[in-house]
Amino acid sequence: MRSFGNRDRSVISDLLCGVARTDASPGWTENSAHTGVRPPVWAEFWGARELIWFFAVRDAKVRYKQAVLGVAWVLLQPIATVAAFTLVFGHLAGVGSQGIPYPLFALTGVVAWTYFASAVARGSGVLVADSALITKVYFPRVAAPTGALLPPVVDVAVSLVLVALMMLYYGTPPSWAVLALPAWLLLLVLTALGVSLWLSALNVRYRDVQSATQPLLQLWLFLSPVFYPPTLLTGWHELAFGINPITGVIGLARWSLLGAPWPGWSLAVSVASASVVLVGGLWYFRRVERSFADVV
Repeated sequence: MRSFGNRDRSVISDLLCGVARTDASPGWTENSAHTGVRPPVWAEFWGARELIWFFAVRDAKVRYKQAVLGVAWVLLQPIATVAAFTLVFGHLAGVGSQGIPYPLFALTGVVAWTYFASAVARGSGVLVADSALITKVYFPRVAAPTGALLPPVVDVAVSLVLVALMMLYYGTPPSWAVLALPAWLLLLVLTALGVSLWLSALNVRYRDVQSATQPLLQLWLFLSPVFYPPTLLTGWHELAFGINPITGVIGLARWSLLGAPWPGWSLAVSVASASVVLVGGLWYFRRVERSFADVV
């Protein structure tokens, strides 16, 4: 099996930066199906770490290039969303918020969901968007959807500042549980990675996936406890609701940041569901990636 070397990194860096290559060496243009023993998944991610960073930096630059308000958009979206749903769910429908001020309760869910939706939307289409690169040079394909997950992490960091200010306003001090915040962020990223791997691989062969992603995410939003607590359901209904992998992510965020009740079994079910999606996504992605250059 052909390895991913320094020459490939140089070529891909130039292509991502828009630099024309005149070198026609088959050392970097060869893009045939690979045979032989593949390295472990962790080794493939580690070997592609520089390329993942290239993809992430490129996406971040494109996103904020010529944006008048810049990162202000990161704050305006959740503020507007929370205001609308506070009116609908908090005042009109009277939905409970586990003893937490509803705007703060909803904002925490919105921060987690916004990252997930943004990362999945970007990751699902990145292989098709970079089709010219995929057909020109060999590189670990998993780097493309993985790199798409990193720029939205900046949005999470900015949004958490807003959460901290609202916690100060409502007099909700953090507890020792805030130390679990890195574990929450890791679970959030891995959950988005699993879904992105499935959708990005399927999108190469079935372009309907790209059109269906946004409607799917809209439906997924209302099936997730972003604006309502999962405790509206009890017993096995609550556990079944936990099959949604984002349920546990949101519950863990509220427990860590706001001192909400421990998610319990619903978190365990969500983590198991997210693990199945991630492992299955990695397996399917690695199984079909040899044909990407032929069908993209």
